Order: sequence, then C-alpha cells, then structure tokens
Amino acid sequence: MVNQTPEQKSRDVIDTQLENAGWVVQDKTRIDFSASLGVAVREYQTDVGPADYVLFVGKQAVGVIEAKPEDWGEKITTVEEQSFGKKSSMSFTNEEGEQEKDELTYNRQDFWDTTSNKQLNFVQHIRSMLKTTGKAAIVVPDNVLFEGGAGETVRNKLLETTNLHTILRLPTGIFYAQGVKANVLFFDNKPASPEPWTQSVWFYDYRTNIHHTLKKKPMRFEDLQAFIDCYNPKNPAERTATWHPESNPEGRWRQYSYEELIARDKASLDIFWLKDQSLTDLDNLPEPDELAEEIIENLEAGLRSFREVLAGLATK
Repeated sequence: MVNQTPEQKSRDVIDTQLENAGWVVQDKTRIDFSASLGVAVREYQTDVGPADYVLFVGKQAVGVIEAKPEDWGEKITTVEEQSFGKKSSMSFTNEEGEQEKDELTYNRQDFWDTTSNKQLNFVQHIRSMLKTTGKAAIVVPDNVLFEGGAGETVRNKLLETTNLHTILRLPTGIFYAQGVKANVLFFDNKPASPEPWTQSVWFYDYRTNIHHTLKKKPMRFEDLQAFIDCYNPKNPAERTATWHPESNPEGRWRQYSYEELIARDKASLDIFWLKDQSLTDLDNLPEPDELAEEIIENLEAGLRSFREVLAGLATK
C-alpha cells in the first residue's frame, strides 16, 4: 500500500535513507535491539509525545529524527522541543515493558564533560563520531561560544584536539527560531597530540549591520558569496584578512590566534569588532517593519531564556 500524506511519504524516504546508511528500522511494537548495533524505532514514545524516529546505538538513545514539511526548516527549535521537551528528558519503554526516564545528562567516556546542555552534547557527539581525518560544519546557538562550566571545557578541548579554523556568525532566525542567533563552526578532526591543533581561528561577521527577514528579505546563496571567497576552500592556507585597524576597520573577515582566544575570559569565542551602525547612524536605520521584527525577535528570545530558567528551577 502506498502512503498518501506528505508526512507518510517523508517517512518512506527516511526509512530508505536510514536502511542505506546501515540502520535497522523497526516499529515500536516490534523492537529488537539485538538485530543490529544501530536501530531506528518509529513512533517511539517520549515525555512530550511520540517522536517519528528515535535512534539507538547499543540500546542507548543517541538521536531523534522528525519527518516535517520542507518549509519547517526555520523551526528547528520547535521540532527539538517536540522531540526532547524543554526539560531535556525522555521516558523510554525497555524490552520488559517498563518505563525508564533519561535526563539526557550524558556521562559518556568519549565526551569531554557531562552536561544537560543539548547543544554542547551535540558538538561533543559530532566530534566523537568523526574519523581522525574527518571534517565538520556544525550550526550552534551563541551560548555554545560563551557559556561557562562545561561550555568552557568543550571550547578548550575543541581548540586542542581539532583544527577549529573558521566561525561564521549569522543573523537571527536563520537556522533556529526567531530571536536565536546562530553560528557555523568549521573544524577538522585530528589524531592525538601533546600540542593544540588549532593555531588560529578565522571569524566572519555576517551579523553586525545585517538585516534579513524570513519572508520579505530572506538570506540567499549570493549573500554568502563574500564569505565563500574569504574562506578560500581550494587553498585555505592563503587566506587574507579584510579587516585592518586603520585601512579597513569595517572588514568582516578577521583572524585570532590560539593564544589570544584561550586568554579570553572562559575561552569565549563570542567575538565582535564591528560597530553597530544602528546605534550611531540615525539617518540609515532599517525599515520600520524590519525594526519591529527585530524587537519581536529579541523579546521572544528573552522570554525563552526566562522560561528555561523557570523550568530549571522547577526541576530542583
């Protein structure tokens, strides 16, 4: 029988892609973790409802896949909360039919630090999956760049054990929900070494004085052409900074050495050097609707932060 709804069609495609990648796809009523090291279970029950797919490796849940329409690309946070919940916990039914709750504070030997922060766990998980010659580009929110505690540990280890060569800073609402600022971390994994692999990190600021909206002015490929030219994928060793303190203080492409970065408070990678023109150039402010959208984004981001704090207090 052929599935008819768009979501069912998406699941057919996902089933095939998972199987081609080596996963064994199973229905929630017929779970057999012994069938393979990697098992994908359809419609697995969580605290906030069933997830389309929960991925298990060695009987441990490691990820979730949701079958959503193509136009949900900007709603990653919504899907994340649907799958994991805001309290970062899931309830699993084991092979004996008993329910177990996982707070998602992973204690994995291949992780640098134990934390309930999903974004930091995501970074650690991706790095642990890479071969020693593997390369990665990961989309993360700003808190990964400045958060203390486990965040500082993860940043230091990322600088030491990989070549974290590039960070692209993006405007709000591009990959995450409205009001959430995103970045792309580019790094190459490396074998063990007594010396840090990262010698310097190149930053491209495509956020300061940049205004995009999802409907009227969405970000397009050509908007990133200048970044691609600076990135110089064919010969990254010959990159040239566009920023200069005297000749071009408005340059968006700048290099920071490893020593400069680890000397910063908490090894913060939350770096900006361009002046926000909206604070000084009152004659060239964005259009009123753009300003209104930006205000709404900031308010929504603030409300989300307060809800997370409240949820954290409620669990203590």
